[in-house]
Amino acid sequence: MTTVAVLGTGKIGAAMARQLMAHEHDVRVWNRSEDKAKPLADDGAVVAADPAEAARGADVVLVVLFDADSVVEVLEQAAAGFGEETVVVQSSTVGLDISRVAEVADRLGVGLLDAPVLGTRGPAEQGKLTVLASGDPSLRRVADPVFKAVGARTVWVGDEVGAASRLKLVCNAWVGSITAAIGQSVALAEGLGLDPQLFVDAVSGSAVDAPYVAIKAGWMTSDDDSVAFDVDGVRKDLGLITAAAEGHGVDTRLLQAVKGAYDEAAEAGHGSEDMAAVRSAF
Repeated sequence: MTTVAVLGTGKIGAAMARQLMAHEHDVRVWNRSEDKAKPLADDGAVVAADPAEAARGADVVLVVLFDADSVVEVLEQAAAGFGEETVVVQSSTVGLDISRVAEVADRLGVGLLDAPVLGTRGPAEQGKLTVLASGDPSLRRVADPVFKAVGARTVWVGDEVGAASRLKLVCNAWVGSITAAIGQSVALAEGLGLDPQLFVDAVSGSAVDAPYVAIKAGWMTSDDDSVAFDVDGVRKDLGLITAAAEGHGVDTRLLQAVKGAYDEAAEAGHGSEDMAAVRSAF
């Protein structure tokens, strides 16, 4: 049994905490808005009053927050609870700002693994996330039980903190782009007087099919108002992706167009809705 402090209990963090408890780990949780953490007490988690209380005595401190600013701030607050062998597992999408997180972890004298995840609320609730991990190989033994509880598989990207966050940008560029492309095709089908389901049926099982086509096209054409990954979150990630591309000489014309579509969806009032709402931009 591993003792894990989960800092950040939004959709993904809460689901990860429940998976950890389902695998019989000892879990403490903290969230800035305590009402998002309290329900986890019914599942067996200890709800801490602050990050340091949650981290005290934990083998692994799992950080699942919105951005690098939040991660840095919360690590500073948790520092008093870190032990000599505490391992911080950073699972937020922070892009190249992982360097700031690494600097703070180094100053605080705590081991750090960079481990963003692929997957939204559904896979998180099923323990089927894909963990992208990088960092000191000597820390893997401590973190592996956590990764096995929350994910279906772990992709070790390298021994350098930051490699996993860079790969997360690459993957999220694809997710944001393909969802916008599905929205374009759904809107085009409707504009041409066709049932969008015909688009799904036509590509189904072919070389150009992808599971996401049926999932997101279905979301775009239904009254489902649940949220797996919201538009504003995608916009934040696309901002990180675009900045990284620009800083490394990669053309951003497609990224700019895709981000523009999500920006339009947000400006139309869909920022807190599922990313499928990008369809509204078309």
